[in-house]
Amino acid sequence: MTRSKPSRRHFLERGGALVLLLGASDLAFGASIVAVRVWPADEYTRVTIESDAQLSVQHFVAESPSRLVVDIDGVELSPALRELVAKVGTDDPFITRVRVGQNLPRVVRLVFDLKQHTAPQVFSLAPVAAYQYRLVFDLYPTTPPDPLLALVHEKEEAERQAAAAVKDALGELIGKLGKPAPLPPRGLPPVAAAPAPPSPPQQTPAPIAPPPPMSQDRIDRLVIVAIDPGHGGEDPGAIGPSGLREKDVVLAIALQLRERLNAVPGMRAMMTRDADFFVPLGQRVAKARRVQADLFVSIHADAFFTPQARGASVFALSDKGASSSAARWMAQRENAADLVGGVNSKAADATVMRTLLDMSTTAQIKDSLKLGSEVLTHIGRVGKLHKGKVEQAGFAVLKAPDIPSILVETAFISNPQEEARLNDPAYQAELAAALAKGIERYFARNPPLARNRTL
Repeated sequence: MTRSKPSRRHFLERGGALVLLLGASDLAFGASIVAVRVWPADEYTRVTIESDAQLSVQHFVAESPSRLVVDIDGVELSPALRELVAKVGTDDPFITRVRVGQNLPRVVRLVFDLKQHTAPQVFSLAPVAAYQYRLVFDLYPTTPPDPLLALVHEKEEAERQAAAAVKDALGELIGKLGKPAPLPPRGLPPVAAAPAPPSPPQQTPAPIAPPPPMSQDRIDRLVIVAIDPGHGGEDPGAIGPSGLREKDVVLAIALQLRERLNAVPGMRAMMTRDADFFVPLGQRVAKARRVQADLFVSIHADAFFTPQARGASVFALSDKGASSSAARWMAQRENAADLVGGVNSKAADATVMRTLLDMSTTAQIKDSLKLGSEVLTHIGRVGKLHKGKVEQAGFAVLKAPDIPSILVETAFISNPQEEARLNDPAYQAELAAALAKGIERYFARNPPLARNRTL
């Protein structure tokens, strides 16, 4: 019996059945790499691979020398993946270099040669905002530094440098005073000394008033202010009409604020991030608590749907709902930063962070409102205010139960005029000075109390 030739429809039906039998990893074959990014920082280095489909990966850490090996299944070696090699700088604290190669026909291998022992976290992120699928490698040191000890050492080093500068200036002055007066040129008569002015009549010196008594609440210890520049790394924050990114401008203001606060005797600033990298909301709060901060100031640049909105705002936490619909909307937008920045939901401390962010106290909110009022007064002298009073909403980053905390929206980056001012270094300096004055005024009226662990 002669068998008929298979029809085209027959092949299509068999092909469709085969597709149904394939697993998710098989269907990912041929996924395109959209972009690769590297975010180096002293705290950790993040590597992100963005693709148009979810990637399947396996990884392990090898020793002698230390390296992280990652196998990505279902992709071919592409120019975008090769770009990863050039994106690792020589100043990266954790990665020496990256090697990329086609290990198997359907597997690309990445080898990260490491400068120190790390505890890598590898996880995937679903599409959100402007991002497609992201594969993330976070390289943390196995032994993280003690942030409180780092602050103490930083203060001691600053004092040592200041003392050395004074000593050098004094030595230069003494050297000048010890030199003989220059002789007049030959052939010219010496210049007669000017007559001394008559001595004023002697008067009885006025008695020196004793210094005012020190308040019992004042404690001679290091006062720590946690400065939190919003967003960072994978999370750009709001973007202005000309492309100015919130994460960049708030970092610039925060760095100037740190410099001003560090110049105040007995005060030290700790930054939740001092470079362009992402810090989850819960970790920002935890960092402030680890150094036993006396205040927490989160700096942002506002955005709204229309470009007409303008003016600075100050927010404190609320345990009774938002003080306005705008405040509620703002809190929801800022609280979504973890989704954009990319948080490893499987991290061991995720439950602890969620518990921490559910804590708040009436006393903390009361002190936060006092701090916010002082800051609002001073930044109101620099630019226009959006609201003349401190607003309240459920900002996750303000929920440290024992630290007065405020969130400052410096201006509306979505407003073209205010975006231009935020991009001006002179205006950034004015904002930093106003924030510093508000913080100093708060401490003048509310002296910090003793800690369990003094410095």
